[in-house]
Amino acid sequence: MPDVERFDLRLPARVVCAPGARAEIGPLARSLGSRVFLVHGSRTLKRLGVLEELAELLTAHDVEVIASIESRGEPTIEDVDRAADEMFEFDPGLGDVVIAIGGGAAIDLGKAVAAMAVTGDDTSVRDYLEGIGRGLALPHPPLPILAVPTTGGTGSEATRNAVISCAEPPCKKSLRHDGLLPRAVLIDPELAIHAPALVTAHSGMDAITQLLESYLTPRANEVTRQLCVAGLRLALPALPEAYRDGGSIPARLAMSEAALLSGIALANSGLGMAHGVAAALGAMVSAPHGLACAVMLPIALRTNLATCRASLDVLAQQLGMDDAERLIAEIDRLGELLSIPTRLSALGVRREQLAEVAAASRGNSMSGNPRTLSDEELLRILEDNL
Repeated sequence: MPDVERFDLRLPARVVCAPGARAEIGPLARSLGSRVFLVHGSRTLKRLGVLEELAELLTAHDVEVIASIESRGEPTIEDVDRAADEMFEFDPGLGDVVIAIGGGAAIDLGKAVAAMAVTGDDTSVRDYLEGIGRGLALPHPPLPILAVPTTGGTGSEATRNAVISCAEPPCKKSLRHDGLLPRAVLIDPELAIHAPALVTAHSGMDAITQLLESYLTPRANEVTRQLCVAGLRLALPALPEAYRDGGSIPARLAMSEAALLSGIALANSGLGMAHGVAAALGAMVSAPHGLACAVMLPIALRTNLATCRASLDVLAQQLGMDDAERLIAEIDRLGELLSIPTRLSALGVRREQLAEVAAASRGNSMSGNPRTLSDEELLRILEDNL
């Protein structure tokens, strides 16, 4: 018998996943409350009438949409504070729900405002962010959240944090609370078919990076590792198809499921170097998160190879490949297929910024990396890949 391994899984209470599942948003929302703050991204969804359709479905189940808040990119401190101020006007509280629909940025904004709308004071979200704020704990549980992901990538629908960008100092930090784990998740791959090819590529590589890093982190357990294997079996063949044919429902469904699994895995184990550096790149040169992860993934795999070769070999064999080198070569091939650059300079990084990027890469993600890296080692790796 194998050694008994302790694990503690935190999961959304309910996940509804199917083509056309958006039709169930009314009863799903009504099970959580009767008034909705709708936080949304993707102007395409608005242009195509999807948001109007969802509002009608909610109204048909006696759920009132009392405010609509648009996400305009990865949320900043100012975005969260401004949206929370809008919500204060409606005296949010018991019976209210936040529905966050869109990519990771919209869902992160939705999570953050679900927390800040019930603080009951004039604090900023900055006061609650790890590492840069005042270290305050959220005084009340966030409003219940219903997440509707539309890009098949970030897995934010299954995590207990919201990533917020800060201008001074340039960084991305998390707002964390168990109540930020969405109570319900509604996944409809039909909502992803209009995502541009570039968004599909970058968000899909984010999911693949999360699955690989969550598998390799020393914090992983047997359950999260198997979730990662299942997600990679879905994503590796599906992402090229979704990139090539955005209307492929089977590919979109597979990527949606892989993203969900990646979110569950990272929330219950952790990440690593690729995500640690990607957060710094997003803050310092405004690199899109998924693209930064895609650039960093092969670098991180090669950096960690000597430390976790046995684990990578096992993973490769579970995915039908010979060994770790073959798996890394497959990631290289996938990046080439998706037109992912291989050098940091393609993201706009300058040599004189690398020391600051290395310093800013420290945080929760980097602490889960299999190989411990000094600032000097990390800087040398970044220089070699500029």
